[in-house]
Amino acid sequence: MPVPAILFPADPLNPRRPDPHFAWEARLLRELGGEHHLVDHDALLAGHAEQAVRRVPQDRGPLWYRGWMLPSARYTGFATALAARGCALLTSPAGYATAHELPGWYDVFEGATPPSTWIPTAASSVPGPEELAAAVARLGGSGPAIVKDYVKSRKHEWHEACYIPELADLASVGRVVARFVELQGEFLTGGVVLRRYEEFERPADGPGGSSGDDFGEGSGEGSGEGSDVRSGRGSGRAMEARVWWLDGEPVLVGPHPDAPHHDVEPDLTGVRPLVRMLGCRFVTTDLASRADGSGWRVVEVGDGQVSDLPHGIDATGLLASLIAA
Repeated sequence: MPVPAILFPADPLNPRRPDPHFAWEARLLRELGGEHHLVDHDALLAGHAEQAVRRVPQDRGPLWYRGWMLPSARYTGFATALAARGCALLTSPAGYATAHELPGWYDVFEGATPPSTWIPTAASSVPGPEELAAAVARLGGSGPAIVKDYVKSRKHEWHEACYIPELADLASVGRVVARFVELQGEFLTGGVVLRRYEEFERPADGPGGSSGDDFGEGSGEGSGEGSDVRSGRGSGRAMEARVWWLDGEPVLVGPHPDAPHHDVEPDLTGVRPLVRMLGCRFVTTDLASRADGSGWRVVEVGDGQVSDLPHGIDATGLLASLIAA
């Protein structure tokens, strides 16, 4: 089988070069003897997948993607366009959706992650009071929670569009959810998710800034998930690790990209069998330690292709594993 190559987004201002955010990964890949090709991320988002992959060589064979987040439907178009050129993404569209969207991975990780429930809804459509009341009841009817969609939250609008201090206050739930849907607009993915708020350990040096996400839909905006359920009332972030898994094995363990200088040593004992059960080849898990010392929790699962690397980390082992897969 041919050695896999890696696809990176092209620089919008210079399509023959990688997007500046990924240029260091492309350089490291070349140093390892790997091969990369470029795709047009803007064209992918616009639904012009054939145009987006025109620079990928015909019959190139197996490929990984390392780039900005794509909606699951656009990823499917991406895979289809590559298949028509004799190429194959090593993460299937089904595998991408499973790891990328909370309903895809939640059942496997239930019990190891904050309790969650969701209401499927179209973009800009606010769930009605009865739907919200039923969702609140599924979470036990009281206590704090956060709001997000299947992929993202509005944690930078913590009090108005993310954090719910008390689920029993259904009017407050409705206000926060409505504001979240309004701000997400056409970018709302899948539906509205309510997740239990949990307190996690924070670094000794105090708050490290608000939490962030993974590769967003261009221009450096976040995607994926940050410390919504994890840090003290939005005032700082938790002590958090990001673990990169390939075929059920951890190939890189480091800090979360939003706190790259914190040393973390998560316990992976309970996580490894869950990752293997999920059945996705290349995924990440974000882990945080509970403030009461009762252990590590899975805060988020993501597709490894669209999960950001912390600044300054040595990604040699990760990239070497990908091109050897």
